Amino acid sequence: MQGTAAGAKGPNVKASEIRSSEAELIDRARGRDEAALREIMQANNRRLYRLARAILRSDSEAEDVVQETYLRAFTHLDGFRGESGLSTWLSRIAINEALGRSRSARPHVELGSVSEAALEAQIIKFPVSPAGDPERTMAQREIQRVVERAIDELPDVFRMVFVARVMEGMNIEETADLLGVKPETVKTRLHRARTMLRENVEKEIGPVMMDAFPFAGWRCERLTEAVLKRLGVGG
Repeated sequence: MQGTAAGAKGPNVKASEIRSSEAELIDRARGRDEAALREIMQANNRRLYRLARAILRSDSEAEDVVQETYLRAFTHLDGFRGESGLSTWLSRIAINEALGRSRSARPHVELGSVSEAALEAQIIKFPVSPAGDPERTMAQREIQRVVERAIDELPDVFRMVFVARVMEGMNIEETADLLGVKPETVKTRLHRARTMLRENVEKEIGPVMMDAFPFAGWRCERLTEAVLKRLGVGG
């Protein structure tokens, strides 16, 4: 349920119709219409959570930030002027709230203060586990944990760009507007984030890859029983 509720109407809907639909939704939310409030939250929950967690690196704190974001937004909807989309407005509130919490623990956290040379890299892609393969699924989950830890290890400014561009699928202009940096900076930081992420994953993936292509448990038992059956041995 990601993306703004208005954006869910598809690419053929005119921008004016999207704005009109969003404006109507906001008007209903101002009147505390439960359905409208639910629709807004369901459309933005994942994005706000991921952006907050990218800054705080804590599941529970990120959830707190999302709740606080909605409380602030819904009690100040009269201050929303529509200069940007509702999703962008909510995202900025979430980022500011998360940064405020982060600065209290780590002073001088700034998203617009780092410049890095562009470095090309590709993110390692892992195949999807086939259904009904519990051992491979367990390995996949461990790989996911490795990737999550590697993302957490990225410096703040790179992690934010990576989450916005790659995990949330925001374009360069949207990301630049959201983070208050130039589009060129977004490109540079994304390249650097990908390089660092690849290095972090490769550093941790060795022990995990020792368990790749598992051949134990149910797989071993299935093959053993199949061979015994073909030999006519056992029940």
